[in-house]
Amino acid sequence: MSMLVVASILTACNKHSDNQEAALKAQQKTIDSMKVAMEKQAIVDSMNNIVAEQREREKWEEIKKNEASSNNKAVATAPAPAPAKKKWSHTAKGALVGAGTGAITGAIVNKKRGEGALIGSVIGAGVGAGTGAIVDRSVKKRKEQ
Repeated sequence: MSMLVVASILTACNKHSDNQEAALKAQQKTIDSMKVAMEKQAIVDSMNNIVAEQREREKWEEIKKNEASSNNKAVATAPAPAPAKKKWSHTAKGALVGAGTGAITGAIVNKKRGEGALIGSVIGAGVGAGTGAIVDRSVKKRKEQ
């Protein structure tokens, strides 16, 4: 009888351990996928910067060719600087962070991992976007003053 009790306790502990391990693996998968997405975006941004620099060089070379061919001593105007990289608003950042946090939390809390992650991401995105909108509004007021 005591062997049966010990076996059932070990089995129960093992299942709890397996559930925790599965939850940690799901969290790690989410984190890894976010890291991959950020790395891809960094590569795209660096390629865009390289292309912009190449275009800048081509413009300067064209200006130099025009100066040499016309033999004018006119002063060349510098080309317009590359447009500044558009930054994300606080609303967009808040929605993204909220969705990620909500998805992880929802997957941990709910027994149905996918459903919990989906619901959590929707709720988190809403809360994050709302918080970001409040921050955007306060920044706008501060700039107007």
